[in-house]
Amino acid sequence: MTGNGTGDTEALREEIRRTRVELGETMEALAAKADVKARLKESAGQAKERMREQAAQTVARVRGQAARGAGMARAQAYDKGEMMRRDPVPWAAIAVGAVATVVVLMIVRGRRR
Repeated sequence: MTGNGTGDTEALREEIRRTRVELGETMEALAAKADVKARLKESAGQAKERMREQAAQTVARVRGQAARGAGMARAQAYDKGEMMRRDPVPWAAIAVGAVATVVVLMIVRGRRR
């Protein structure tokens, strides 16, 4: 400490400066909390982003399931086609039965007239 008290004065000035900076930061934080409109916008923006992420995940999951389902359908159609090529008799029997049914219906209708 000096004899004329300038050391104490400088220390006080520095402490006042720090206090003003801290007070300014505190006021900014309080103003941000008091700004309801800005806080609501921020919350809405965060919710919007979460929804976008969830939508993207859902779309990816559905596309994956659709691709797997399409692959399975193709495999089943291929298996049925192979079955028809290997054993055409049941399909031929169904076709003969359908033709016979049509012929019988035509005969029955012809007799009614």
